Amino acid sequence: MAVQTVPGVAILGPVAAEHADILTPEAQLFVATLHRVFNPRRKELLKRRELRQKELDAGRLPDFLPETAAVRASPAWRCAPPAPGLVDRRVEITGPVDRKMVINAFNSGATQYMADFEDSHAPTWANNLDGHVNLRDAIRRTISYTAPNGKQYRLRGDGKLATLLVRPRGWHLEEAHFLVDGEPCSGSMFDFGLFFFHNARAILAVGEGPYFYLPKMESHLEARLWNDVFNAAQDMIRIPRGTIRATVLIETLLAAFEMEEILFELRDHSAGLNCGRWDYIFSFIKKLRNHRQYVLPDRSAVTMTSHFMDSYVRLLIKTCHKRGVHAMGGMAAQIPIKDDPAANAAALAKVRADKEREVTAGHDGTWVAHPELVKIALEVFNKHMPQPNQLHIRRDDVNVTAADLLCVGGGQLLADGGITERGLRDNLSVGLAYMESWLRGVGCVPIHNLMEDAATAEISRSQVWQWVRHGAITREGRVVSAPWVTQILQEEVEAAKAKLGAQRFAASKYELAARLLAGTITGGPYSDFLTTLCYEHIVTKPISRM
Repeated sequence: MAVQTVPGVAILGPVAAEHADILTPEAQLFVATLHRVFNPRRKELLKRRELRQKELDAGRLPDFLPETAAVRASPAWRCAPPAPGLVDRRVEITGPVDRKMVINAFNSGATQYMADFEDSHAPTWANNLDGHVNLRDAIRRTISYTAPNGKQYRLRGDGKLATLLVRPRGWHLEEAHFLVDGEPCSGSMFDFGLFFFHNARAILAVGEGPYFYLPKMESHLEARLWNDVFNAAQDMIRIPRGTIRATVLIETLLAAFEMEEILFELRDHSAGLNCGRWDYIFSFIKKLRNHRQYVLPDRSAVTMTSHFMDSYVRLLIKTCHKRGVHAMGGMAAQIPIKDDPAANAAALAKVRADKEREVTAGHDGTWVAHPELVKIALEVFNKHMPQPNQLHIRRDDVNVTAADLLCVGGGQLLADGGITERGLRDNLSVGLAYMESWLRGVGCVPIHNLMEDAATAEISRSQVWQWVRHGAITREGRVVSAPWVTQILQEEVEAAKAKLGAQRFAASKYELAARLLAGTITGGPYSDFLTTLCYEHIVTKPISRM
């Protein structure tokens, strides 16, 4: 249907009737204003990322910033106290914003639900707008869903609904269907702006607030930009500054060296930090990819007990509790396995062990990706954390150095874990299957009994690139070469074709996914993100509206 646009805004995609209430002229103007004011700084910060990568490639490794030493040393500042609905965060469920998932997540028994417009979400135009409709309806308690089999889904009536947090896209992503003065809108400001404009006051009316998770940041300057966006947004709709709260995912290597600075920049809006473990491993590989001494073993061998990962966790907990905010744990990738009781028991045991490690380390809460895992996580945290949080655990015993955050044991981690042909094939299988799904508009996919999203797919393809680049040798004695990985990738495509049959394969995105993946695994050109590599292929054919 036709939708009225405000001056300077062009909508390059179809607008269904149910989406028109999301793209009102007032909402367009709100988003466009944020973009006009802050997009120049966003682009400057992205350019700064490129320059820092060149420094890393040249051997200038990460370290704590000398120019912000006073911020780290000062005892004079703390972050805002926990906001309503965020005091007890023991189990947060995460997932995309499709209608059934939104209902199930609110009903799951988790203390919070992180509604995701980022790594578990494929940002097609329809998916994005559907997500905003779904969250609007959930906040107003009007959401319902009828499955194809006739099953009805509604919010539970006992009031025990999860507190909502929303994760917009990262600073590097754009919304190609929404142009402001001729340029694509920042995906971050599009997602944040639409949600905040439509829902901030409605959430306050039910006694909570507009709460967010912020992904993929690489410096405190990027956190400063978010803080300025928050202040402007609150001023524009005339609610007090500090109403917004945001938890930052520490999921890039460089951000790990600026945790306190990030909290400082967001201190009036901060709800803590989260160990985004899978993206962190991806970032570790990505940032140090040109240095042979940082080659990592099979993905399955890089665990939270690896020295560099354990150091990152301990530093995050110490930093958060020092400044009075929550230190959130991360996601175990295992999911329930319905048709194999023994495998299911083993998977759930791994989840339980993971959550026990987190709570005994001092985390204030954790993430799960499936409603059936909420009970297990709650049992673990209830046993070890009867109080709402562990902010009182200061971890003054922890002293993490720059060397700790970069330590892979002088190659010992690689030697102990090893690179195997099975690990190589698994990486290519996961990368291909996930990209195929994402290109079809599905961003959260169970593969080999693990829940895969963009972060885990990024690890998979980055490891292959790294192994080829440095001529890594498998335990079986074979050099990981470009021809070999290309051959395995083609074998995976043929296996998919045999499994699906010719007709279903032709309707799939496997050939496109293989072509895109092949260009970023052979040790040559390296795409910063799979999502930016693939995005143009899910963009709706433009329909110009000025």
